Amino acid sequence: MTQFREDGVVRSMARGFMGRCPRCGEGALFWRYLKVNPACPACGHDLDRYPSDDGPAYFTILITGHMVVVPLLLFPAIWKAPLAIAIPGTLIPLCGFTLLFLPRVKGVVIGLLYALNIHRGDGRLHTADRYD
Repeated sequence: MTQFREDGVVRSMARGFMGRCPRCGEGALFWRYLKVNPACPACGHDLDRYPSDDGPAYFTILITGHMVVVPLLLFPAIWKAPLAIAIPGTLIPLCGFTLLFLPRVKGVVIGLLYALNIHRGDGRLHTADRYD
């Protein structure tokens, strides 16, 4: 049975969406675009232990695809436009939405992992342990 943290799932996910530590909501979750801080600067919580892996990329593709591809299917006038307009008009929003959503979705996934108490056992995967 999954143990929930007392902070609440929605609160932790909202903090992750805002790029904040899911535990305290004060410290920054990322120190670069998608690089997770090893520890929260405010409360010291080990943020590196939540393995978001490929989940954020999958969900970002799912959201962005629905926001860009569905209008392409609903409005056939887009396909009647010259390629010099249709291709940039499709690729620019696709890239923009992807870059906008990816860190937010990754924060939500990390917040969900925190709320559900799902983490790596030792906090890190050592390269020597990978092939043994």
